Amino acid sequence: MLRLAIQKSGRLSEDSLQLIRECGISFNRSDNKLTSKAFNYPVEFLFLRDDDIPGYVADGVADIGIVGLNVLQEKSPNADIAIRLGFSKCRLSLAAPKDKIAEIQSSSLQSWLNGKSIATSYPNILNTYLAANQIKASVHEISGSVEIAPNIGLTDAICDLVSSGSTLLSNGLVEVGSILESEAVLISQPKLSVSQKDTLNELIFRIKSVQRAQNTKYIMLNAPNAQIPNIIKLLPGVKSPSIVPLGQEGWSSVHSVIKENTFWEIIQKLKEAGAEGILVLPIEKIIE
Repeated sequence: MLRLAIQKSGRLSEDSLQLIRECGISFNRSDNKLTSKAFNYPVEFLFLRDDDIPGYVADGVADIGIVGLNVLQEKSPNADIAIRLGFSKCRLSLAAPKDKIAEIQSSSLQSWLNGKSIATSYPNILNTYLAANQIKASVHEISGSVEIAPNIGLTDAICDLVSSGSTLLSNGLVEVGSILESEAVLISQPKLSVSQKDTLNELIFRIKSVQRAQNTKYIMLNAPNAQIPNIIKLLPGVKSPSIVPLGQEGWSSVHSVIKENTFWEIIQKLKEAGAEGILVLPIEKIIE
């Protein structure tokens, strides 16, 4: 049995539980319960505050945990990352008032920050950044509403999580530098038993299968045999396309996989190459 720590509420929690379901693991989640066991996999869920997850995993209270890289770097930078999960992406950035941008651009961000005060909820990451760039600035740790600090005269700048940047703009701030690109990661404590490592490796295998299928489509089409070489060049597939002869002489069916972000561009080229009856289907998992 593995004890998996997950944020008890919020977007990271929702995305984490969705991933677990896509891995074929069934469970019931009650809003007022802090633990739950899977029906068909040896895992028990612990629903915790995200800030507490790195510590619980480091202490062995939880065997593995899903947490944002920003929280991990702040609380337990030496923890073992089993796999990066690719969701809940954001960045930890420096931001300054809009009316200071001209000053920053006239010199450099590092020069401007010297002697300034910065508000943040991530003092350890910020101090590491300042030391690495030989910047002497004072750090004010604030647990929430960091973006208000420059407006009330508490600090000159802030260091906070940024997703769309709309919160910064609404508070008269502009992003001036990124410190850390964050995403959800699966972490593990180092003293897992052999059977627990096997269970974790199986979970990672399932996660990778789900990840490979993300943003991909399965495509089937009919084409004249003379055009098959040109069509194959457009559809590399996982390894190579599958070619199946049709009942109509001189024609074949081509099966392959394409990335969703190039879908329409490839579809148009396939039609120009003579493809007909194009059928596109979602992919749930890709096993290698």
